[in-house]
Order: sequence, then C-alpha cells, then structure tokens
Amino acid sequence: MTEALQILGLARRAGAVAPGTAATRRSISRGEARIVLMAEDASSAQLDKIRRTMRKRIIPQVLLGNRATLGAAIGKAPITAVAVTDASLAGRLLESIDGEIMVDEGRD
Repeated sequence: MTEALQILGLARRAGAVAPGTAATRRSISRGEARIVLMAEDASSAQLDKIRRTMRKRIIPQVLLGNRATLGAAIGKAPITAVAVTDASLAGRLLESIDGEIMVDEGRD
C-alpha cells in the first residue's frame, strides 16, 4: 500500500487527481477518471453515489486505506475518494496495489 500512496502523491503533484466525492464524480462523468480509489471506512452513501456515477463505465475501483490515509497521500484532510486522471500513473497504481481490484462493468 505504501508504494500506491507514493504514486498517488506523485499524481497530485502532477495535477492528475480529482479529490473528494464531488470531484471524483465529475471526473467520472467527464470521462477523465482512469482509476477510482475509495477509502475503506467511507460511508456507504458516499460510495453508492460514486458507484452510481460509474454505471456503464469500465473504470477500475480500489478500496485503499482509510479516509485519513487517502487524504494524507495527497496533502488534504480525510477524503472518501480520489480519481486519478493520468493513464500512465493510473497504470502504475494498478501494478502496485496488492488488494482486490473491482471493475464495474455497467451491469444492473
């Protein structure tokens, strides 16, 4: 997880993140999100909002750390979710993650 958080920090410095639920949803809607990272301790209501926005889009979703850890990785207060918008950095993140990667294939 440490390597993934370091890559996430690099993505922030590159301006390739959309932090927070609202920004993550906007990034998904605009087709900019390449991967969505969500905090394990996020409320189900916030996660449901993000997952509804992801319907009919194939974007990797990963539960990574808690809200405080996710926020700290990008120099912010605790956050529920963050989207990475750079394809190269998203690929590096996927390679570094040990946990299970979820992909919503848009099925209802």
